Amino acid sequence: MRQVLPYRIYFLWGLLPFCILCSSSTNKCTVRHEVADCSHLKLTQVPDDLPTNITVLNLTHNQLRRLPSANFTRYSRLTILDGGFNTISKLEPELCQNLPLLKVLNLQHNELSHLSDKTFMFCMNLTELHLMSNSIQKIQNNPFKNQKNLIKLDLSHNGLSSTKLGTQVQLENLQELLLSNNKIHVVRSEELDFLANSSLKKLELSSNQIKEFSPGCFHAIGKLFGLFLNNIPLGPSLTEKLCLELSSTCIQNLSLSNIQLYTTSNMTFAGLKQTNLTALDLSHNNLNVIGNDSFAWLPHLEYFFLEYNNIQHLSSRSLHGLFGVRYLNLKQSFTKQSISLASLPKIDDFSFQWLKRLEYLNMEDNDIPGIKSNMFTGLINLQYLSLSNSFTSLRTLTNETFLSLAHSPLLLLNLTKNKISKIESGAFSWLGQLKVLDLGLNEIGQELTGQEWRGLDNIFEIYLSYNKYIQLTSNSFASVPSLQRLMLRRVALKNVDSSPSPFHPLRNLTILDLSNNNIANINDDMLEGLEKLEILDLQHNNLARLWKHANPGGPVCFLKGLSHLHILNLESNGFDEIPAEVFKDLFELKSIDLGLNNLNVLPPSVFDTPVSLKSLSLQKNLITSVEKNVFGPAFKNLSNLDMSFNPFDCTCESIAWFVNWINETHTNISELSSHYLCNTPPQYHGFPVMLFDTSPCKDSAPFELLFMINTSILWMFIFMVLLIHFEGWRISFYWNVSVHRVLGFKEIDRQPEQFEYAAYIIHAHKDRDWVWEHLSPMEEKDQSLKFCLEERDFEAGVLELEAIVNSIKRSRKIIFVVTHHLLKDPLCKRFKVHHAVQQAIEQNLDSIILIFLEDIPDYKLNHALCLRRGMFKSHCILNWPVQKERINAFHHKLQVALGSRNSVH
Repeated sequence: MRQVLPYRIYFLWGLLPFCILCSSSTNKCTVRHEVADCSHLKLTQVPDDLPTNITVLNLTHNQLRRLPSANFTRYSRLTILDGGFNTISKLEPELCQNLPLLKVLNLQHNELSHLSDKTFMFCMNLTELHLMSNSIQKIQNNPFKNQKNLIKLDLSHNGLSSTKLGTQVQLENLQELLLSNNKIHVVRSEELDFLANSSLKKLELSSNQIKEFSPGCFHAIGKLFGLFLNNIPLGPSLTEKLCLELSSTCIQNLSLSNIQLYTTSNMTFAGLKQTNLTALDLSHNNLNVIGNDSFAWLPHLEYFFLEYNNIQHLSSRSLHGLFGVRYLNLKQSFTKQSISLASLPKIDDFSFQWLKRLEYLNMEDNDIPGIKSNMFTGLINLQYLSLSNSFTSLRTLTNETFLSLAHSPLLLLNLTKNKISKIESGAFSWLGQLKVLDLGLNEIGQELTGQEWRGLDNIFEIYLSYNKYIQLTSNSFASVPSLQRLMLRRVALKNVDSSPSPFHPLRNLTILDLSNNNIANINDDMLEGLEKLEILDLQHNNLARLWKHANPGGPVCFLKGLSHLHILNLESNGFDEIPAEVFKDLFELKSIDLGLNNLNVLPPSVFDTPVSLKSLSLQKNLITSVEKNVFGPAFKNLSNLDMSFNPFDCTCESIAWFVNWINETHTNISELSSHYLCNTPPQYHGFPVMLFDTSPCKDSAPFELLFMINTSILWMFIFMVLLIHFEGWRISFYWNVSVHRVLGFKEIDRQPEQFEYAAYIIHAHKDRDWVWEHLSPMEEKDQSLKFCLEERDFEAGVLELEAIVNSIKRSRKIIFVVTHHLLKDPLCKRFKVHHAVQQAIEQNLDSIILIFLEDIPDYKLNHALCLRRGMFKSHCILNWPVQKERINAFHHKLQVALGSRNSVH
């Protein structure tokens, strides 16, 4: 396969226009991300004030004569150095000594003429060395012997007369050796001995005047995988000898483009029989005659390039032996010699029968008379076939035209530019797996009955744009319900308004192009049911009448139901009115193009629905006013806006809001200063809209006081609503306490001796073990501390509810052991907690202590027990510690809470 020169360092330079200026007083180098660009600065010496951490330095296109090693001591981290396009004539060996990490060195287009053993002595880490376009005429001794890591060496466009680059074996890791455009006449084996341990993926010898290949010349190379000999006048004889020299090598890729190979015989490539060649390029050879079995020696070939030749006859055995080819390019390979029909090239039936593995076949731009009944027979793996501009007389497609492709799993068929005028019924019935059918740029002029597409059960796209005329019927696409893309641009489309709609069967359609057809009539149900449609092109038609309110029956809303439409193009339709609800169903619309119409006044709610709009084009209309109530919703999330060349009325009422929006928005508006000009009033004619002074438009002093009052009332109302919503429980709690005081309830704060217990413990039955384990031991340590435990202290024979009430009254404090079990315990929720809280409120006491054994959100606590943490003092809210060392601190906090006053302050 043909190669493209991989200049990796040029990719890095492509990033440099975005660089920031380096803070230097002596140069204007730009530095970004450790890359320094000093190109095109007319430098005569290497800058000495760049950052020391740079890894890439570009010195191209300057006036440097030397690269003094001393100048690079501060740049020891360089990995890429490009000194191309200067006048450097000598390289100091110490350069690489100061650049130990250097991997890529580019010195192309300089004046180097001599390379010694010391030149690259210290460049031991180089992976790429570019020396093209210098004045090197001869390589003496071994200048590259230390480059054990070198992968690519470019010595093209010099004056070398030999391929010899050393006297000893070296460059064992070299993969690409480029020696094109030199003065090499003979390829000798002893001159390539230095590559005995190398595995070359590419040996480039193109554009030399090679006349001879000495015996064993390519066997001297350890492993040769790719050989490029383009633009050398080898001719048939020397090509045959070349192939013999390549016998039993590792060659896989051979490029022989433009070598004057006018004819091939069954012996031309015989030498390649003992190879595994996978790619062969014979393009641009003016190849006229392909002898039978010419390629029979290439069973492993996969990629075959034969484009731009002059083949006159392809017989049934011309391609014999190419059993492994997967890609074949025959573009412009069959051309007629004169105007006479007898001079047309011929392709015999079964010519491609040998290509059992062929997947891609390109036969564009040829002069083939037509398709024979067995032209493509045997292509049992063909998936992509391009026949664009290939035939001289393919006027009608019949049900036998593609019969030879009946056993091919074809996915794409390109038939553009073939002057096809008619498609008969069942023309594609043999192509059941076809996904893409391209029939554009032909001369088709017919009514589509739907039978033309019979058999296309898996079709994804049909391209019919740029034909003579297409007349639709209700069944035009009834046989292709799988179709997702339909292109009917500039086909003089007729009967679009037929009922039922021709597009109704296409429920999977995502792209529909009906542009440039001068369509004037559309039914409101034309696109009904196309719920998956994403792109609709209707530009350059004549739909203006459909949206007029004066239209008989009212405006035609033909866009209804397109809930997934993303892109809508209605440019150049003559619209001067838009119905208010025309876009109401387009919930996912991202781009609208209404440019080049006659729109002036738009309804205020026209852009209310497409909230996801990113691009809006209204250029070259008659819009004079851009008001917030109309365009505000559309501009809200806009990324791109084009309203250029409109006759704007530069008054406060018309564009003040628009100008303010322009000055604040981040939306992309191209050519704002030159294409957005005032038209009226006369004193502003031709004046840029963006410079319009909006300050006189802001005189709102009479309304400022009213605005402030209304705003203050509104904020107070919002504050009260939020306060009641979030803190209403707190207000209610303290209201109850205050009411009790006003109504004469006296504070009851009994003395310690009046209470029998220090605290009554309310807990769920499942938390009983924790209470006994952690609270009862506190009684043993402190004899004055006594808890009321239901299992131990309730009097025998007394009802449980009565015992609970009595125990709470005889307890100074009430402890809630709060867990998820407590929130779910019916007796605790409905009686114990309720009675304890009610007593605390009625007696105006602060007697409740909460112990949280688990992390319970406040909303759950409120929902289950009608309690919030905010109802209690902070020292009465305790959390059981996870760490054992903190249990003593917990006991201390509990004792403090138990000893606190009960009265509410």
